[in-house]
Amino acid sequence: MARRMVGAGLAVGMILAAWRAAPGRGAPDGRRSVSYAMQTMGTRASVIIVTSDSSRSAPHARAAQAALARVDSLMSNWTATSEVARLNRQGYPGPTPVHPEVAAVLDASIRIWRESEGAFDVTVEPLVRLWGFLGGPRRVPTEPEARAAFRLVGTGMLDFDPSARSLRFERDGVRIDLGGIAKGYAVDVAAESLKVRGVTDALVDLSGNMLASGSPPGADRWRIGIRDPRDRVPYFARLLLTGEAVATSGKYEQFVAADGKTYGHILDPRSGRPAEGLISVTVVAPSAMLADAWGTALFVLGPERAKRKALERGDLAAVLVQPGAAGVDTVWVERSLKERFALEATARQLFRVEFF
Repeated sequence: MARRMVGAGLAVGMILAAWRAAPGRGAPDGRRSVSYAMQTMGTRASVIIVTSDSSRSAPHARAAQAALARVDSLMSNWTATSEVARLNRQGYPGPTPVHPEVAAVLDASIRIWRESEGAFDVTVEPLVRLWGFLGGPRRVPTEPEARAAFRLVGTGMLDFDPSARSLRFERDGVRIDLGGIAKGYAVDVAAESLKVRGVTDALVDLSGNMLASGSPPGADRWRIGIRDPRDRVPYFARLLLTGEAVATSGKYEQFVAADGKTYGHILDPRSGRPAEGLISVTVVAPSAMLADAWGTALFVLGPERAKRKALERGDLAAVLVQPGAAGVDTVWVERSLKERFALEATARQLFRVEFF
């Protein structure tokens, strides 16, 4: 079993949380939320099913958990036996065949790389590893080390044929890391496994990458909390969702502290340096894979370009947190989310909300 997955866009820890009925508490019709937990991709996952018969929901949850574990076994960078590890060994001189699921995620990654103007890039692996976010120890690399790793970054160096499902790296040392998109993909396939089994009301949560289907007991939408990127309060805001996915990227536990400065784990593949300008990005999208990848891309783009890109796309809605002076951060909320977004009372002295 793979130990963990860390990528350019991983939002470490439970960045989002779903408020739901406590165990044993349900709706008047007898339905209640039953949560099935597991460890996968180096973090916690929950499959939450709304049911009046928990014994009947257990096989459905096991199928969803098996889907999560399968994606972990294919796309982890923390084991030598995964499909991604094999591709990184055989991609140069290549070409080498690609597993169908990995090919689908790689194809989506290349498309998002183009659409994000290079802000999302799965070839950032050499830089992620150099900084110690993939295998450790974490450190600030020297300039010569950073320049050498940066020369190996660029999706343009991938020769990928989606129809033949083959991959070749154009330079020795190029590597891929799907950690910024694979968690979202895993959530999508787990949610689909529930759907084909007839489960209509559920929430799949993989370290804050979520897909909400139907509704929880006693409510018409799922209530999702967004974690404070500075950990001053548990959650600074909430979103109401149904039939949508959500993911957050931000500066949380994964960072390097040196010389009085904190360097976040989300690296800008266009410069080779840690991305700056935002401390948290939450994306609502039709699929968890899109939400996961675009959370990274918008974070890298920075406040102004992220707002423009979010507005350009009809399939995304974003909540951006920009650091502010005197301990008050600015939350930029896309207007399409206005009726579904609320700042928590405990956070009103810490954040000011602006709509764009």
